[in-house]
Amino acid sequence: MRRAALFAGAFLGPFGGGLTVAILPELGADFGVSTAVASTSITAYLLPFAAAMLVSGTLGERWGRSRSVVAAYLLYAVASLACALAASWTVFLATRALQGVANAFTTPLLLLAAVAGSVEPGRLGRALGWFGSMQAAGQTFAPFVGGLAAELDWRSAFGAAAAVALLLGLVGLPAGSAPVSPASVPRPRLRSAWTGPVLRLGLVAGLGWGLLAGLNFLLALRLEEVFGLGAAERGLGLTALGVAGILSARAVGGAIDRLGARRCVAAGAVGGALLVAGIGTAPLLGVVVVLWALVGVCGQFVLVGVNALALRSSGPGSGGAVSVVQAGRFGGTAASPMVLTPLYHADPLAAFLVPAGVLGCAVPAVLALDRRRD
Repeated sequence: MRRAALFAGAFLGPFGGGLTVAILPELGADFGVSTAVASTSITAYLLPFAAAMLVSGTLGERWGRSRSVVAAYLLYAVASLACALAASWTVFLATRALQGVANAFTTPLLLLAAVAGSVEPGRLGRALGWFGSMQAAGQTFAPFVGGLAAELDWRSAFGAAAAVALLLGLVGLPAGSAPVSPASVPRPRLRSAWTGPVLRLGLVAGLGWGLLAGLNFLLALRLEEVFGLGAAERGLGLTALGVAGILSARAVGGAIDRLGARRCVAAGAVGGALLVAGIGTAPLLGVVVVLWALVGVCGQFVLVGVNALALRSSGPGSGGAVSVVQAGRFGGTAASPMVLTPLYHADPLAAFLVPAGVLGCAVPAVLALDRRRD
């Protein structure tokens, strides 16, 4: 049960970020703000989430993995309940930010727990693949779940999230996933994770995830404006990425173990760039959905490969390194709507072709700066 709870925790972090994507009109109507203002509820979660992860992994390792994760779950439960009970827009945004900070202390430590002790070096990619698939599923299914909840009352979605977080806090981490360091081992320092290689991996994660899975909002706009799909149909189409991520998890992890993480990250970025360009130009709905599902596979190559590189290159400070890389990932996801939405309104085709070009060129270039072998 505890192992299942670990992967449920992996789902919860990205899920919290996307929970309001499908309920922006309901939020706006309830709090008396426009839909555009209501969309800041996404940024209010993701930016504190990404910023706190610059230090949360190191602090969590210093305070103890199990203690930090349980405390973060409880804080997330309180913040989610406060979101459900918020009487004003300002309070709602503040509690969304608190949700993000709380999840910043679970995501990197759960990732470490997923591979701690019981995973052989040659099977690291497989373990990270399963973890990454649950994160992709959380980001993908959040709009769908939020939309369903809004049919009754959008606040019920946050009440349910609070209950799940409380349950996960009671279950805790699996035995053996939070080893106690010997007294002779120095405690990790905050700046020890901010090395050139780790920061470059964070940049790769931000570009890779922000310009692949992070384009779900662009796809939703295209599905509405070009193909005339309603909210429920759009949400269902967006789930193709998460489903593909889950189904391909084992194969992606095995490929990374066999071929090397750096090579797989570059291949995922280049392949994903071609798919994103296809999504922006394909005239058939079925083709667009299939391409989006394949983007989920390429996104897993990028995400799992980057996490593997961070774990293999960081030594004792693995918690801090993973945390910084995850900060880059979610920072890229948070920035993507702010940068690309104006471009989409100016030129819908360019909104897909520009990120495709950046992804296909920048990620391999950044990886080439680090000559170390996997």
